[in-house]
Amino acid sequence: MSCKGRTLKDGIEDVHNLSLTALGIQMVRAGVYGRYPNEEEIGTRIRDITEGFVIELDRDGELITDPETVIEEEDGLIYMSSGITDNFGELYEIGNIAKRLDVNVSLHTPYYMDLGSNNDLTESCIDSIRRAAVIVNALDGEVVVTNLGLYTGKIPDDEIDANIEENVAGIMKWWKSNKIRPKLGVEITGYQSVYGSLEQILDLCDSIKGVVPVINFPHHHSRTNGSLAEAEDFIDLIKQVEPYCKERIHTVFAGVEYEDHNEKRLTPIKKGDLKFEPLAEALCELKPEATVISASPLLEHDAMYMRIINERVLSKRVAKALKEKKKAELAAAAEE
Repeated sequence: MSCKGRTLKDGIEDVHNLSLTALGIQMVRAGVYGRYPNEEEIGTRIRDITEGFVIELDRDGELITDPETVIEEEDGLIYMSSGITDNFGELYEIGNIAKRLDVNVSLHTPYYMDLGSNNDLTESCIDSIRRAAVIVNALDGEVVVTNLGLYTGKIPDDEIDANIEENVAGIMKWWKSNKIRPKLGVEITGYQSVYGSLEQILDLCDSIKGVVPVINFPHHHSRTNGSLAEAEDFIDLIKQVEPYCKERIHTVFAGVEYEDHNEKRLTPIKKGDLKFEPLAEALCELKPEATVISASPLLEHDAMYMRIINERVLSKRVAKALKEKKKAELAAAAEE
């Protein structure tokens, strides 16, 4: 909200200037269009094209996503009209800038996803996840965050669950064959009608290698009708997820309003009964490698506020430890 520029590079630099260390990018619109290459583009690589955000090419019906692929005359170029940069090649430069500024980058796929119905929309959603993976790979980011689907009532719930697992397994097979480095993170969702309880996601991670859980605290709080009240509640949740996240736990925080086990809306973190202080206590207790993305309507303002709270909690714990140490030293001296 405070960033004067409107480019991804501006956003990363602004995050750094605010002394924050992570940026969650939203892949709001993932529509694609096709065109043929012009004479100057034939013989160049996908990543070299500057006219539009070309994400892949169609070669005799096969979609090729490797950005090093050399373009041939008969190839069809697939480009995104709302790419997160002007062209694909810019992603590499921006990824290097993020690394230099110590900003971890992640990307969230479009929020409406349906990997359970196995229709034309499902194919489009799978393509969106693949394209997000290619983008984050070029940015050298850490994780692609996604939802997976909803229960429509037209198909039995267990069939939707089976379709989702099969489609995610197919995505991860493609993931491995294309040597995608970032993880695929499946987010806890805030509605009973949407696939994504903690138990479902952990079961999916057990079944499919390479998938990691993403803790969306307000979503979990809503689904469980307000279960995150004390630091111990957050500690228990983090401990369940931690074994699946070898490098870093990816999480999301905001205030939330909910009713009957369903989220109503996200709010600034000072509103509602989901408080950040217990999470800060849990993080200071467990000391995990973790990213906390602000999903608050106040975005970076609440991210900075969370950082202040975390530093305050940490300072209190250090002061308490020093006080106890000094007390023990005085007691030992008195015994002598």
